[in-house]
Amino acid sequence: MSVVDRARRVLPGGNTRTTLFVPPHPPYAVRGEGAIVTDHTGHQVIDCNNNYTSLIHGHAHPEILGAATEAARSGTAFGLPTASEVALAEHLRDRTGIEQWRFCNSGTEAVLMLLRAARARTGRDLIVRFDGSYHGTGDAVVSPDAPGVARSAPDSVLVLPQHDLEALTAAMREHGDRVAAVLIDLMPNRAGLNPADPAYVTALRELTRQHGALLAVDEVITFRLHEGGLHKQYGLQPDLVSVGKVIGGGFPVGAIGGSADVLSPFVPAPGAVSWGGTFSANPVTMAAGLTALSLFGSHEIAELNRRGDQLRARLRDAGVTVNGSGSLLRLMAPDPTDLWWNLYRRGVLGGTNGLLALSTAMSPVHLDQIADAVTAVLGRGADHRV
Repeated sequence: MSVVDRARRVLPGGNTRTTLFVPPHPPYAVRGEGAIVTDHTGHQVIDCNNNYTSLIHGHAHPEILGAATEAARSGTAFGLPTASEVALAEHLRDRTGIEQWRFCNSGTEAVLMLLRAARARTGRDLIVRFDGSYHGTGDAVVSPDAPGVARSAPDSVLVLPQHDLEALTAAMREHGDRVAAVLIDLMPNRAGLNPADPAYVTALRELTRQHGALLAVDEVITFRLHEGGLHKQYGLQPDLVSVGKVIGGGFPVGAIGGSADVLSPFVPAPGAVSWGGTFSANPVTMAAGLTALSLFGSHEIAELNRRGDQLRARLRDAGVTVNGSGSLLRLMAPDPTDLWWNLYRRGVLGGTNGLLALSTAMSPVHLDQIADAVTAVLGRGADHRV
């Protein structure tokens, strides 16, 4: 029996993650090394998915594996805190200028914790977010029409159009005294990977201050674009940030950051927010994440962003519609499934919505191969047959 048939017997649809599914079924990975993934049929692809942007150094980086292995030898998880979470929090503080941090196991968890922090700190219930942005799978941040979402969930969330200052100003005028936080992704992948306009971001910061609401920036994907996160490029000082993906070195991770004042509801005391997590801040993830970030400083970030900008320019010159900034690219195509399979058969693994995320493991040869594959599929005069 094939792995596909076995999977369909024990997993709904044959896999656990909706974002990985492409009809009729996705291939199954069996090995990753550097920039290359080998699937269950033996087919090899350049990994431009990188587990949806999280593998900033590609697969099986020896220093990251070494740090994780060394940590695991001393114990994979404890019913006590460890110095490893202190070290990663210190690194994030020094890297971003954000004072305090709290860890969890995914970007979804980070956003949920961020929303809890905002409501606890302000005593308000309403969250403002923007249509089309993805902030994980919690009820508050998915479509209210999504199957399984409680009918009451939309009562505490106000969804506004992307980058519409007039709508935002009107909403804050009417509801501002009930808003705990405005949650924004400054370059949302699901909405097309278009960077927010700086003037809009400046106005947003002023509106939140004016109405006593917190400004929360979701950096789960965009943290890779600047040493301190994409908000640094805007000169923005958010009250809360959520991060994940690249800070875990390839292991499950999420985190929120904020000032000691904003995160004070988590300080253990009567009436404090109780937020656990059996594997949160486990030493394997903390050690791997610290090593991955130490290998991804300002020089490495600038170089990877430069390569991404060059690739995007090359694709645009070939007639490809592509959005994004730095090491994150989004291919715009009418049929994402057709695009995915066309690229995969040509040796490139992308996201199921056209997202490409570069890694430091990619060589100039890899980038040439990526450009050739994308151009063959989406460029001027491309033959879309496979």
